[in-house]
Amino acid sequence: QVQLAQSGGGLVQAGGSLKLTCGASGRTFSRYALGWFRQAPGKDREFVAASYWDTDNKYYANSVKGRFTISRDGAKNPVFLEMNSLRPEDTAVYYCAAGRDVVDVGRSSMYTYWGQGTQVTVSS
Repeated sequence: QVQLAQSGGGLVQAGGSLKLTCGASGRTFSRYALGWFRQAPGKDREFVAASYWDTDNKYYANSVKGRFTISRDGAKNPVFLEMNSLRPEDTAVYYCAAGRDVVDVGRSSMYTYWGQGTQVTVSS
Protein backbone atom coordinates (compact mmCIF):
# COMPACT_ATOMS: atom_id res chain seq x y z
CA GLN A 1 0.00 0.00 0.00
CA VAL A 2 1.39 3.37 -1.02
CA GLN A 3 1.18 6.24 1.42
CA LEU A 4 1.81 9.84 0.46
CA ALA A 5 2.47 12.33 3.24
CA GLN A 6 2.62 16.02 2.40
CA SER A 7 4.29 18.88 4.21
CA GLY A 8 4.93 22.53 3.52
CA GLY A 9 2.45 25.12 2.34
CA GLY A 10 1.08 28.05 4.31
CA LEU A 11 0.51 31.76 3.81
CA VAL A 12 2.76 33.92 1.65
CA GLN A 13 2.56 37.31 -0.01
CA ALA A 14 2.30 37.65 -3.75
CA GLY A 15 5.71 37.28 -5.35
CA GLY A 16 6.92 34.99 -2.59
CA SER A 17 7.97 31.35 -2.63
CA LEU A 18 6.95 28.10 -0.97
CA LYS A 19 8.16 24.52 -1.22
CA LEU A 20 5.90 21.50 -0.85
CA THR A 21 7.18 18.03 -0.02
CA CYS A 22 5.52 14.71 -0.73
CA GLY A 23 7.01 11.76 1.11
CA ALA A 24 6.15 8.42 -0.41
CA SER A 25 6.43 5.03 1.25
CA GLY A 26 5.21 1.51 0.65
CA ARG A 27 6.92 0.54 -2.59
CA THR A 28 9.37 1.49 -5.26
CA PHE A 29 8.06 3.77 -7.98
CA SER A 30 9.32 2.29 -11.20
CA ARG A 31 6.64 2.84 -13.91
CA TYR A 32 4.97 5.47 -11.77
CA ALA A 33 4.17 9.09 -12.43
CA LEU A 34 4.28 11.49 -9.49
CA GLY A 35 2.08 14.53 -9.85
CA TRP A 36 0.83 17.65 -8.15
CA PHE A 37 -2.72 18.90 -8.47
CA ARG A 38 -4.59 21.76 -6.82
CA GLN A 39 -8.16 22.64 -6.03
CA ALA A 40 -9.42 26.13 -5.29
CA PRO A 41 -12.78 26.72 -3.56
CA GLY A 42 -15.66 26.16 -5.96
CA LYS A 43 -13.39 24.89 -8.73
CA ASP A 44 -12.42 21.51 -10.12
CA ARG A 45 -9.14 19.89 -9.24
CA GLU A 46 -6.54 20.92 -11.81
CA PHE A 47 -3.18 19.62 -12.91
CA VAL A 48 -0.08 21.51 -11.80
CA ALA A 49 3.01 19.42 -12.54
CA ALA A 50 4.19 15.83 -12.90
CA SER A 51 7.21 13.71 -13.63
CA TYR A 52 7.84 10.08 -14.46
CA TRP A 53 9.93 8.27 -11.91
CA ASP A 54 11.93 6.26 -14.45
CA THR A 55 12.78 9.02 -16.93
CA ASP A 56 12.41 12.14 -14.77
CA ASN A 57 10.63 13.83 -17.70
CA LYS A 58 8.70 16.78 -16.32
CA TYR A 59 5.41 18.35 -17.32
CA TYR A 60 3.76 21.58 -16.22
CA ALA A 61 0.45 23.36 -16.59
CA ASN A 62 0.79 26.51 -18.67
CA SER A 63 -0.32 28.60 -15.71
CA VAL A 64 2.71 27.59 -13.63
CA LYS A 65 5.36 27.01 -16.28
CA GLY A 66 8.49 28.97 -15.51
CA ARG A 67 7.42 29.58 -11.89
CA PHE A 68 7.01 26.09 -10.41
CA THR A 69 9.52 23.23 -10.43
CA ILE A 70 8.86 19.58 -9.68
CA SER A 71 11.88 17.61 -8.50
CA ARG A 72 12.89 14.70 -6.35
CA ASP A 73 15.80 13.84 -4.13
CA GLY A 74 17.71 11.46 -6.40
CA ALA A 75 16.56 7.89 -5.88
CA LYS A 76 14.83 8.74 -2.64
CA ASN A 77 11.10 8.94 -2.40
CA PRO A 78 10.34 12.56 -1.53
CA VAL A 79 8.99 14.64 -4.37
CA PHE A 80 9.08 18.42 -4.17
CA LEU A 81 7.13 21.25 -5.70
CA GLU A 82 9.03 24.50 -5.53
CA MET A 83 6.75 27.47 -6.18
CA ASN A 84 8.17 30.90 -7.00
CA SER A 85 6.60 34.20 -8.01
CA LEU A 86 3.37 33.12 -6.37
CA ARG A 87 0.15 34.86 -7.32
CA PRO A 88 -3.18 35.14 -5.50
CA GLU A 89 -4.70 32.85 -8.14
CA ASP A 90 -2.33 30.11 -6.99
CA THR A 91 -4.30 29.90 -3.74
CA ALA A 92 -5.66 26.36 -3.40
CA VAL A 93 -5.31 23.05 -1.60
CA TYR A 94 -2.41 21.24 -3.22
CA TYR A 95 -2.32 17.44 -3.53
CA CYS A 96 0.46 15.09 -4.52
CA ALA A 97 -0.49 11.92 -6.37
CA ALA A 98 1.06 8.73 -7.67
CA GLY A 99 -0.11 6.44 -10.42
CA ARG A 100 1.32 3.51 -12.36
CA ASP A 101 1.49 3.46 -16.16
CA VAL A 102 -0.03 6.93 -16.43
CA VAL A 103 -0.47 7.88 -20.08
CA ASP A 104 -1.95 11.32 -19.47
CA VAL A 105 -0.20 13.03 -16.57
CA GLY A 106 -2.76 15.84 -16.53
CA ARG A 107 -5.73 13.58 -15.84
CA SER A 108 -6.39 13.11 -12.13
CA SER A 109 -8.36 9.89 -12.66
CA MET A 110 -5.15 8.16 -13.74
CA TYR A 111 -3.62 8.51 -10.29
CA THR A 112 -4.33 5.87 -7.68
CA TYR A 113 -2.75 7.30 -4.56
CA TRP A 114 -3.22 10.77 -3.10
CA GLY A 115 -1.71 12.81 -0.32
CA GLN A 116 -3.83 14.47 2.34
CA GLY A 117 -3.64 17.94 0.77
CA THR A 118 -2.01 21.10 2.03
CA GLN A 119 -3.29 24.65 1.93
CA VAL A 120 -1.39 27.32 0.03
CA THR A 121 -2.68 30.87 0.42
CA VAL A 122 -1.19 33.79 -1.49
CA SER A 123 -2.20 37.25 -0.32
CA SER A 124 -2.20 40.26 -2.60
